[in-house]
Amino acid sequence: MPKPRPEQELQTIENIVRLHPDGIGAPEIAKALSTAIPERTLQYRLKLLVDSGRLIRKGEGRWTKYRLPGEQAPTVGKLGAGPIIVPLSKAANEVREHLRQPAAARKPVGYNRDFLDSYRPNVTSYLSADERARLAEIGRPNFKGEPAGTYAKQILSRLLIDLSWNSSRLEGNTYSLLDTRRLIEFGKEAKGSDRRDAQMILNHKDAIEFLVGSASEIGFNRYTILNLHAILANNLLQDETAVGRLRRIAVGIEKSAFHPLEVPQLIEECFDQVLATANVINDPFEQALFVMVHLPYLQPFDDVNKRVSRLGANIPFIKQNLTPLSFTDVPRDLYTDAMLGVYELNRIELLKDVFIWAFERSAARYAAVRQSLGEPDPFRLKYRDALREVVGAVIRTRMERKAAATHIEAWSMENIEPDAQETFREMVETELLALHEGNFARYQITPKEFRGWQEVWTGNGPSQ
Repeated sequence: MPKPRPEQELQTIENIVRLHPDGIGAPEIAKALSTAIPERTLQYRLKLLVDSGRLIRKGEGRWTKYRLPGEQAPTVGKLGAGPIIVPLSKAANEVREHLRQPAAARKPVGYNRDFLDSYRPNVTSYLSADERARLAEIGRPNFKGEPAGTYAKQILSRLLIDLSWNSSRLEGNTYSLLDTRRLIEFGKEAKGSDRRDAQMILNHKDAIEFLVGSASEIGFNRYTILNLHAILANNLLQDETAVGRLRRIAVGIEKSAFHPLEVPQLIEECFDQVLATANVINDPFEQALFVMVHLPYLQPFDDVNKRVSRLGANIPFIKQNLTPLSFTDVPRDLYTDAMLGVYELNRIELLKDVFIWAFERSAARYAAVRQSLGEPDPFRLKYRDALREVVGAVIRTRMERKAAATHIEAWSMENIEPDAQETFREMVETELLALHEGNFARYQITPKEFRGWQEVWTGNGPSQ
């Protein structure tokens, strides 16, 4: 009869497994032990822990993993300096367990039209009533009665960087957050980086500005989604005619057993059905999650489908002045698994857990951002677009100070209500005087245009 092992040694193994909520194999456990032990001895100790219910064993052979029991276990990812912990439900962990198998061992599946057909807007619900209520409570700032896009415009400079970086990062983009800020604000590409990475981020910036700038016109319709794809895919597809056009070729999903639809007529039919369904969903959070599930699942475009779904999910948030979803801190491997769970199993639990956690993270971030900005000036908010137009014209045409003052006065008299003209002129002039290399990008002007104007404005160059 084998001699029992001291409880302390079993607890050591248990503590190593506790640090790996997604599971850990015997070879990794052996490496983590402070004192080396024979493989057979380790296997015996692991069997004792499993038989006593202290550990759970999943998989066979080289794919065997051990983890602690429990209906809910967090997943741990890494981003930046520290670990990111996302709590997952039992159902979400079941999805991840399926994906532990290599792609070649998973059952090949095609597009399941019933998955879309079975969804009944405002009857079927991926989010529970309690979940929707909780998201609404944390994500609904007080912008009652304000025009669509007001909240997003207020935090636009932060949103452009956050969402552009995080969405690009989830695609494997190598830019850091600092590199992204420099690219967006100064047009400066990171040294030694792939030009496609810079293009991807700039496309995100343009796409966000399109959604926010057209907040009252956008929706779940062909105009919005096709143009959103065209902006996000700009200069990134081998076939430039495929930009903003539904897919006509077969595509595959890397490291997946899923095979998307191949018949163009069916792709178009399902695409229209996805948009029509999303458009009549009443709850903005359910609407967003539905789009994150069904647009990538259909794969309506040659590429860039997930990017379209992530920005598309923000459409109801932008239109209804809710907290935007910037995917801050979402681990890439977890998001990838969530999408594979949709593709191969038609299960949304993992993606739902990621969505809820990510929205809570975004809501906390932008509440802090808004607090740091203070309450918005209602006059500046009302005339934001007019301010951008006038400042942009002054800079692009390289007006010197006297010419700018004349232009501002004439423009105000023609476009601004009489009782607001003087305040508007003062606001524009103050803004021009405060412009510097760190804040001009919000007026959608290039570094070259800004430098050219600055030479004239400061008297260091000829006027044009």
